[in-house]
Amino acid sequence: MIFYIVIPTYNEKENFSDLVRAILSLELTDTRILVVDDHSPDGTGKIAERLKVQGVPIEIIHRPNKLGLGSAYIQGFQYALDHGADFVIEMDADFSHDPKDIPRLLATLHGTADVVIGSRRVPGGRIIGWSFYRRAMSRLVNYLARVWLGLKPKDVSAGFRGFRRSALLKLLSHFIHSHGYSFQEESLFYLQQDGVCIEEIPVTFTDRKQGSSKLTWHEAREFISLLWKMK
Repeated sequence: MIFYIVIPTYNEKENFSDLVRAILSLELTDTRILVVDDHSPDGTGKIAERLKVQGVPIEIIHRPNKLGLGSAYIQGFQYALDHGADFVIEMDADFSHDPKDIPRLLATLHGTADVVIGSRRVPGGRIIGWSFYRRAMSRLVNYLARVWLGLKPKDVSAGFRGFRRSALLKLLSHFIHSHGYSFQEESLFYLQQDGVCIEEIPVTFTDRKQGSSKLTWHEAREFISLLWKMK
């Protein structure tokens, strides 16, 4: 079984090397780390290249500029499928997603799930470090997406997910409009329409300690626009 971890990066030099070491410390078999770097001005892509030269088992897609989280995942998923991936995990590079939860995601995929969400909104899940404003915005996003699109998962904006190959093949058969963060909701919409089994497991989401958030008002506007079009 070939297992890919897809990590989009943009200005993550403070976190990247430590994250790779944390993933490798899990000693998972047949694991490949795929970095999709959007030409990070801080040199994250160069750090990834240095690690690769040192023998660290990572693969790198260098993109010419900042093209968006959604498009990074689409390109990363396609690359993983083209290279024989049986399972794929998506996660952030800033330690908001704990690498120690990866084996639990994989175990769920080895069970009945086609897609598993590392969820902050099921019993046992929690968020550490967010302001009241950030929590309120996140709850609003989840509410709107679940009501307007009929999404069943509790945490529709979560970016810590695992997929079986069959689920990704179905997802990538659709034309996905979103290039940014709203990719998470749009992808769930198509997966739910396709009838795949989506499960959630509780995780603790910890707000980044290094670097800055990539979420912008432009992303929020794109999300509202996408919901309207899809509805």
